[in-house]
Amino acid sequence: MDFKDHVSSIITNIGGSENISNASHCVTRLRLILVDESLVNKEALEENELVKGTFSANGQFQVIIGPGLVEKVYNEFVKQTDAEEVSKDEMKKINGEKGNIVQKGVRVLADIF
Repeated sequence: MDFKDHVSSIITNIGGSENISNASHCVTRLRLILVDESLVNKEALEENELVKGTFSANGQFQVIIGPGLVEKVYNEFVKQTDAEEVSKDEMKKINGEKGNIVQKGVRVLADIF
């Protein structure tokens, strides 16, 4: 399996292109806002040799790739999905708009500390 196939496998195992609302990345991770997180196949994702792990936090599904490689994976990911690219700050704002009043309050406190 070549690099593009591994990225394609990541897309398939997060529920396909249509399940991606927004995409961003940091130094080590793909940061995704998904339409329906229940469509994610975590076991299959973690079998992908590019993926070091996955987790969900603050309304983002994060795929750990590792430093140096994440930007290449992200660029190919966006090319294959046409995902809407957003900055980390924009992603926080989008997540802040989701959820009920209690969830929003918890996010504000988490951001403070």
